[in-house]
Amino acid sequence: MQDSVPVSFANVEVTAKANVYFDGKVVSHTVRFADGSKKTLGLIYAGSFHFGTDAPERMQIVAGTCRVRLDGDNEWRSYGKNGDFRVPGKSGFDIAVESGLVEYICSFE
Repeated sequence: MQDSVPVSFANVEVTAKANVYFDGKVVSHTVRFADGSKKTLGLIYAGSFHFGTDAPERMQIVAGTCRVRLDGDNEWRSYGKNGDFRVPGKSGFDIAVESGLVEYICSFE
């Protein structure tokens, strides 16, 4: 069962310097919690991109729609608002945004 996408986070530290990828088509900011965990909050503009992972990740879609294909899979899956998917560590995924933009929360698990 998926958890609902949070609308805000309390008592966190936010890094002002953005993480910018693919010539500004993907931009995120790092959020650190008191327990040492971290998330990134970001935007993905229209296009197709590949990301590698070190640690396992959970991606939650806050707004917009995208298609995702995990490394090793042939099938693309569609995700929209409140959708989520997990990516194993030492792996990766392709993500495609047809139009508009996708807002996301990435949790490092």
